[in-house]
Amino acid sequence: MRVAREIELGVAPEAVYDLVMDPRRLGDWVTIHRGLRDAPAGALRAGSELRQSLNLAGVPLEIDWTVVTAERPARVLWEGRGPALSRARISYELSATATGSRFRYANEFELPGGPLGRIAGAALAGSHIPERELDRSLERLRALLEPAPAR
Repeated sequence: MRVAREIELGVAPEAVYDLVMDPRRLGDWVTIHRGLRDAPAGALRAGSELRQSLNLAGVPLEIDWTVVTAERPARVLWEGRGPALSRARISYELSATATGSRFRYANEFELPGGPLGRIAGAALAGSHIPERELDRSLERLRALLEPAPAR
């Protein structure tokens, strides 16, 4: 299954990169995030590893992530392994725009359970839950980076 979105943000790509690569900030913007274990202190870089607890459509998951590529401020690639041979790949692509930056996010994942997982994945795809959660996450990211003006 693959979900992808992009969002325009009114801040420089470096500001976006710094926030999304801070493991302690994942809970601030990723809606399905439930916790971290074994995360390094400071910003993530190529080779960083962490364990993330997630909840997708009511299903708790633990994913072991490795940051494969970290090219500040333009590109990040994560690879993850979860229960029952499930796998995931997340990519971030950032580029400068006239008013800030464009953030492209893509997540490709296989649910655990082999053939049954593929059936469940098809049902999950039909529910549009992953897309809704990604949209909500990106709006949270926007709110963190573009605070509302004071009244």
